[in-house]
Amino acid sequence: MTDKLFLAGALLGMSLLANAAGDLVTKESRTGVQETMDKLEQIVRGKGLTVFNRIDHQANAAQAELKMGAAQVLIFGSPKLGTAIMQQDPAAGLDLPLRVLIYQDNTGKTWISYHDPGALESHYQLQGNAAVKQAQGALENITDAAAE
Repeated sequence: MTDKLFLAGALLGMSLLANAAGDLVTKESRTGVQETMDKLEQIVRGKGLTVFNRIDHQANAAQAELKMGAAQVLIFGSPKLGTAIMQQDPAAGLDLPLRVLIYQDNTGKTWISYHDPGALESHYQLQGNAAVKQAQGALENITDAAAE
């Protein structure tokens, strides 16, 4: 019985990861991680959005005496938009505020990745939520500008 529960849990976990991977948007940046992240943060702040945190994974790895390539995450959003989403389904708070990862791959290319906010509609009870559509368009435009 324990083996069956473990297998069921493992399959569920893999299913969730596969589903999350399908929602991933990735685009190449023309500049390095630091410059791209600085630009992204400037754009986000310029649009009046709230920056909640900026995480430097490479610096955190170094503090743990580990090495990894450059990778940073910006956590940001609009409390007005986020609240409009969570009023319809509070569970969406698991995926809010928005997060954008900027990282360098093994070949030296810089990438911008984020989960498509449009996927929130299918993950939660958010069909037809205008704030989701607004977040989707804004995130696409913001990351396109940061990639230039």
